[in-house]
Amino acid sequence: MSLKAIAKELGLSVTTVSRALNGYDDVSDETRARVEAEAQRRGYRPNTFARRLKMGKIDAVGLVFPVHPAPLNNSVFMEMVGEISHELARHEIDLLLIADDDHADKHSYMRMVQSRRVDALIVAHTLDRDPRLEQLQTAGFPFLALGRSQLPQPYAWFDFDNYAGTYQATRWLIEKGHRRIALLGENNSQAFIIQRRQGYLDALREAGLSSEWLRTLPPSRRTGYAATHELLALETPPTAILTDCNTHGDGAAMALAQLGRLTGENGVALVVYDGLPQDSIVDVDVAAVIQSTRQGVGKQIADMVRQLINGEDLSRLQVLWQPQFSPGQTV
Repeated sequence: MSLKAIAKELGLSVTTVSRALNGYDDVSDETRARVEAEAQRRGYRPNTFARRLKMGKIDAVGLVFPVHPAPLNNSVFMEMVGEISHELARHEIDLLLIADDDHADKHSYMRMVQSRRVDALIVAHTLDRDPRLEQLQTAGFPFLALGRSQLPQPYAWFDFDNYAGTYQATRWLIEKGHRRIALLGENNSQAFIIQRRQGYLDALREAGLSSEWLRTLPPSRRTGYAATHELLALETPPTAILTDCNTHGDGAAMALAQLGRLTGENGVALVVYDGLPQDSIVDVDVAAVIQSTRQGVGKQIADMVRQLINGEDLSRLQVLWQPQFSPGQTV
């Protein structure tokens, strides 16, 4: 179906029809409505590539994520990516996944930047001092950081208060009477991991408690399971375990359930950041730090990216979400 057919049906020029469908403001609202209605009736879709060239936009956004550790193994991260993609698609913007290896000589996301194959980048799993963000800021390319970093100039970011999540969870355990509290944390330097660990450490320090049960591990069910067995075999084992990701949490929950210590008088209190995965075989409602619904997060990030592309002031694109605590059935 061509523009000519629509133009002939409505008694308009092909140029007017084209400008109406491409959002030019020199077309009246009434004419635009007529053209859009006729195009919809005929099932017409514009030549997206040609429109993008004319408007100077690609209608594509890249999401940069690290190869190590692999966040694609994290169900929470993947659910969030799915919601971001869904929301952007509603506005006919494509989301491209860009794996970045920080040990590589050349970063794949910079090829996207230099060839202008995306309108903006979303940079996931940021570092406290992130060279990727510094490089993008120097290049003057628009980006939204998922996590805060230390940069010389203002930038757009979306983050959760990760520090508050573990701090509140640790304080809750202390108030429940626990004095030996373990943390199973990821073993990398990403900003949100450091923030979660520090929230735990500060809460213990304020209460005058030891952090000797802190363990840093690769994020997997297997390591969470093994570390829980190791902790409980100590001469002085912890009475509570906090995990900074739900893969560790699922492994810990399976170990405790296997040992008969997930509930009951001899139970070990368990708090899982993000809650147990939906596919967990453990059906006990454990305590959890809940960040938000994936749908809400996806919509928020997608809206911020669209504003970023449209030139919104960066100081207005800085959002910090507070976590909530769910006590579940934890001992």
